[in-house]
Amino acid sequence: MAHRAAYREAHPLYTVISHWINLVCMLTLIFSGFYIHYPFYPGAMSVMRGLHVAMGFIILINCIVRIIASFFIKTAQLEGTREVDTEIKNWVPQKINRHQLIPMVKYYLFAKKAHPIVNKFNPMQKISYVLIPFLILFMGYTGLCLWAPTQTMGVFQAGIELFGGLPGVRVLHYIFMWVFIAFMIIHVYLAIAEDSALVGLMFLWREHEGYVSDPKTGEIVGYDDLSDKAPKTAAGESN
Repeated sequence: MAHRAAYREAHPLYTVISHWINLVCMLTLIFSGFYIHYPFYPGAMSVMRGLHVAMGFIILINCIVRIIASFFIKTAQLEGTREVDTEIKNWVPQKINRHQLIPMVKYYLFAKKAHPIVNKFNPMQKISYVLIPFLILFMGYTGLCLWAPTQTMGVFQAGIELFGGLPGVRVLHYIFMWVFIAFMIIHVYLAIAEDSALVGLMFLWREHEGYVSDPKTGEIVGYDDLSDKAPKTAAGESN
């Protein structure tokens, strides 16, 4: 697959920072969660519990802020173009993504060589990115059900009763931790398979040369080698 140019408009600095926050929080939550479940060395339980609670609140707040910001932050709707629109439009179904789910599955399974023309997020990405906020909120809720200072509150007491008591809540919290782990593994694979050039943009906010796309059709219409810093048009020419 020919890589499209990776422009900062595709991932503004705010989204890069938010992504880093999620990554650090998830890794810390997974590690501390394993320790709380099975203390594999002595003397760190209080520290791990404190880290677990702190990172849980941070990722929960980051998730809520990210959802709200998506209605205001403008980002590119297609890789390889600087044309931007409201970020929330990347998360909902778009005309260009119609009938693309099966072709994308075939592409990721190496049963299809040609990469389907999609917007910035393909149908599989959209599904996962919509589900992850719900997963974070659910993990936050079950975590607060288990946290002593909040588990006696009515809203969390209701959840404890619904899930069969604290043992049931612990089991659900633990199971969905594995869902997070599976998501992270799949996410890394799909991100690299989709376009490895975007990894540098997402983590270092570094633009990468590549093909330029027509924002209306998704077709490749030029090449940008980033030899000058003037913004490029859809046709790959300097403004």
